[in-house]
Amino acid sequence: MMPRYRYLGTRSERLFSEMCWPGTRNRTREGCDPVRLPDGRCIVSQKMSSALVQFEDGSREVVSRRLLRINK
Repeated sequence: MMPRYRYLGTRSERLFSEMCWPGTRNRTREGCDPVRLPDGRCIVSQKMSSALVQFEDGSREVVSRRLLRINK
């Protein structure tokens, strides 16, 4: 199944992963799905404009909703 969103990544994420800093991972253009509650709603923050997503490798992270794009 194709992931619902594509994560664009931040500029600092791209720079640090290019510099091969330990513990950094470039998730740019990686697919992810929103984490949903039992009633089907996505876990999002209205105040901070962020969302809880699960990447293809199974890890969950809070990311800015401005950096998510819907796959077509």
